Amino acid sequence: MKRELKNIMEVLCLAEKLKSEMRHSWLSDGRQESVAEHTWRMALMAVLLEPYLDEEVNTARLLKMVIIHDLVEVEAGDIPAFTILSEAQKIEKQQKELAAIESLRTKLGNGIGQMVYELWHEFEANETYEAKVANALDKLEVRLQHNQADINTWLDVEQENVFKMGAHTGFDSCLEQLKNLIQEQGVQKMEDAGISTTNVLARLASRSTMA
Repeated sequence: MKRELKNIMEVLCLAEKLKSEMRHSWLSDGRQESVAEHTWRMALMAVLLEPYLDEEVNTARLLKMVIIHDLVEVEAGDIPAFTILSEAQKIEKQQKELAAIESLRTKLGNGIGQMVYELWHEFEANETYEAKVANALDKLEVRLQHNQADINTWLDVEQENVFKMGAHTGFDSCLEQLKNLIQEQGVQKMEDAGISTTNVLARLASRSTMA
């Protein structure tokens, strides 16, 4: 067991990087958010929302997936979801993440390492109920955090993203209602700042047409 614990310690020390790996999200006090902070509130959301989900969920598996889903960023780094990547850049990002999860599996060994490997791939595939919930929480937490940040930190694409969460929540009525509440909060924040949501929706429609 001593060898396995040393391997776990090595990964825990690597994971410390996520406490200082910054995301393109800002806190209500004006400080930039870390990957670890995003993951923590996703986990809290999973615990608090679990009783209201449409289907019975394997909470332990869901929490493990939430905690593990960004672990590859220890080695691959964080790229904001809104970043427009070329096909070559998408392939490079995917290769870095696959290499990172493979590296973590090797470091941890075939037991716990294989579990981490499988949970990460399950999240990425987004097919199981737990994976869909985890992916929805990932998007909802981001929007909630943006709503709490200064409006001046929002890019144009982040204004548009207020209206794009439904693609991730439609499978569950609880998450859909939470999405509506977060969207309403985001709309109110923009309107209070003098930002026309009509113009934002028109811009979003224009982007969709061009795509």
